[in-house]
Amino acid sequence: MEEEKIQQEQPVEQTTEPQTTPVKPDILDYDDICKMAPFFKGKPKLVKWLFHLLDIDDVNWIHGHNCGTPGVPFCTGFMKDLNSTITFDNGEVLDNLPEGPFITVSNHPFGAIDGVMMIHIIGTRRPDYKFMVNMLLSKIGGMMPNFITVDALASDDPEKRAVSMQGISDTLKHVKAGHPMGFFPAGAVSKLTKNLRVEDREWQPVIMRLIQKLKVPVIPIYIHGHNSWISLALGVISWKLRTLRLPAEVFRRKNYDFRVSVHDPIMPEEYAQYKTPEELGVFLKNETYKMKKWQR
Repeated sequence: MEEEKIQQEQPVEQTTEPQTTPVKPDILDYDDICKMAPFFKGKPKLVKWLFHLLDIDDVNWIHGHNCGTPGVPFCTGFMKDLNSTITFDNGEVLDNLPEGPFITVSNHPFGAIDGVMMIHIIGTRRPDYKFMVNMLLSKIGGMMPNFITVDALASDDPEKRAVSMQGISDTLKHVKAGHPMGFFPAGAVSKLTKNLRVEDREWQPVIMRLIQKLKVPVIPIYIHGHNSWISLALGVISWKLRTLRLPAEVFRRKNYDFRVSVHDPIMPEEYAQYKTPEELGVFLKNETYKMKKWQR
């Protein structure tokens, strides 16, 4: 496969809705931790030590360094601060994106950095690109102009359900207005399977229903690699432990050359043969994971 090595693109003009309130410099601070775990109230030194141990302070620094230019420029600045580059397979697809609406579907191997990369990759070419994310990622204020938030855990909490319903409604409006949209259909970071492979869980039928309803071209994108075996092992024990490890995983990618494979657009008439959301999910996931075998 042809490869395309790119350095960081120059930030493009942001055309998504402007941020109405100032972006908080820190993704997480002492008050946030105390709200989530009252045990830490009155223990600022312990929280400071924890932030250093988990690399949260480093993530906060990058966020604060770039949050003055939210959206696509934030993501480009994030990649620049990591001194990371991207090598593409079939990268010419990105230079010939559809002019109207389209959807990207991607695996989710690393965590928040996957969203940063996707907005950086597509958003520098289509600044109106938005991405559906869970409520945890929505705390990254610098990326909010390109986020549509849902509750990936399908909580019974009425407030969270309302967020999800609004997110689905906003997604439909965004695509029908002629704009591109991105999804991590798994709804969570890839995990270690019983046969010791690292893979997304089943792709969510709710996302597949949206795709079936919207009937626009779909571009599968495969992000090569996975988190450390420590992170994967923690995920077997508890998703909460794995989540605590994710900031450290970001900084394992410093000075890193990511590899991303891009599928040719799949037209609506091609995927219309898959009648149920489950069948469509299996098809799109398989098409995405086939790119794992592409050679450099």
